[in-house]
Amino acid sequence: MAFHITECIRKTKNKQPLTNEEIRELVRGITKEPLIEEYQLAAWLMAVCFQGLTDAETAALTMAMRDSGQTMHWDLDGPVADKHSTGGVGDKTTLILAPIVASGGVYMPKMSGRGLGHTGGTIDKLESIPGFRTALSPDEFLKQVREIRCAVAMQTGDLAPADKKLYALRDVTETVDSIPLICASIMSKKLATGADHILLDVKVGSGAFMKNDADARELARLMLAAAKADGKDCTAVLTDMDRPLGMCIGNALEVREAVGVLNGETDSELGQFCLTLAGELLHQAGIGTAEQCRSMAQEIVETGAAADRFARMIGAQGGDASVVRHPEKLKLSRCERTLTAQQAGWIAGMQSEEIGRASVLLGAGRMTKKDSIDFGAGIRLHVKYGDEVGRGDALLTMYADKESQLDEAEAKLRAAITVAEQKPEERPLIREILRTGADT
Repeated sequence: MAFHITECIRKTKNKQPLTNEEIRELVRGITKEPLIEEYQLAAWLMAVCFQGLTDAETAALTMAMRDSGQTMHWDLDGPVADKHSTGGVGDKTTLILAPIVASGGVYMPKMSGRGLGHTGGTIDKLESIPGFRTALSPDEFLKQVREIRCAVAMQTGDLAPADKKLYALRDVTETVDSIPLICASIMSKKLATGADHILLDVKVGSGAFMKNDADARELARLMLAAAKADGKDCTAVLTDMDRPLGMCIGNALEVREAVGVLNGETDSELGQFCLTLAGELLHQAGIGTAEQCRSMAQEIVETGAAADRFARMIGAQGGDASVVRHPEKLKLSRCERTLTAQQAGWIAGMQSEEIGRASVLLGAGRMTKKDSIDFGAGIRLHVKYGDEVGRGDALLTMYADKESQLDEAEAKLRAAITVAEQKPEERPLIREILRTGADT
C-alpha cells in the first residue's frame, strides 16, 4: 500500500495507531527524497501533541529515528556506558561523571549539546576551557575513547539526522513539550551511540521541561521501554530541579565547581549526587554491587584518579589541562555584584527557571542558536534551599561584562529567591529511581 502523509495525519488526529511501516516511511520522508512538506509534518506533530502516541508507536518512532543515520558500534574490551540529562540549571554532572566512571574501568563516549534558553549545555561549559575542542572527527573520537576511556564531543550530524530536522520544526511550532516526541528525540540519539548501559537523569520541577512528577515519570517510563525494546540496560533517575544543581550557574563557574568535586570536594550536595550517579553507572556496567560501586567512586576521587583522567581528556582535546589544578585560570567576567538578604529567615524557594533566565541576561546563555556566550558570566550562589540567613547575608554573586546586565538580572534574581520565616520541609534531590525490567 502506498504511503500518504495525509493518512498519517488523519489517523493520529483521530487517535488511530500508525503501523510500524507508516512510521518508518514518515521518518524516511524527513531526510530522504521525496521529502514530506514541512507544513504536513507540522500538522502531524500537532496531532501528536493533542492525541499522543501509543507505547508501540513511540518505540517505533524512536527506532526509525535511530536508524535515519549513522549508528555507532564499539569494539572495546570493556563495558560502554552513556548518560543523559533532560536539561536543567547548574547541571555539570557529565564533567564529573565521565572521568570517574572511566577511571572505574568503563568506557564513556559522550556526545553532548549546547544550551538553549534557561538550560545550560555541556559543550558550552567545556568550551570555556582555553583551547578545548568539542568538534572531533569519528576517528579522533574513537581513538580518544580507546586511549583515555572518555571523550565528550558535539553530536555529529550523521547521528539521528531525522531528529535534528524534526526538533527544529518542533521548536517553531510549539510542539516541543509532547512526552512521546521528547522520548523519541532523546532515545533515538542515545541508542544510535551504541552504549550498552544508559543512565537517564530526568529533571523535574520549575527549572525542568517536566514540571511535575507524573509527567517526569511518564517520560522515564517511555524511555526505559524504548531502551528495553533495543536490548539496552537503562536506569532513569528522577531528580529535583526546583532548585539549581550545585552552587554555580554559568560556564567557567560550573567547570570550576566540577573541578572542585573531582579534586575531593565531595561533601556538597552536588558531590554526593555525582558519586551516587557514578556508582549507579558502574553497577549497571557490572563492576560490582551498588554499595561497592558507590565506595569505588568515592575512592577514585580521593586518590586523584578522576582529576587526572579529566586533565588527560582536556589535554587530548586541545585544552589547557592545568585548569584542573588551577581552576582560577578560568577567568570570570569583569563586573560583579553581590545580592544580600533583605530580611532574616530561611531559604524556602529558588525558582530554577528564573535563575537560569537571569544567567542568560548576564551573558552565560543564549536565547537563539546564533547568540554568542560570555564564558565568564554567571551566578555563584552562597546559599541553598533550606539554609538559614540573616539580614544582610550574601545570597549570590553575579558576573557579567557590563553593569547594565547586572541591573537587568538583579530584579529577576531577587524575585526568584524566597526567604521565609519558617524552615521549609526537607526535599530530597533524588526523587525516584526506575530501571528497565522493573514494573514502572
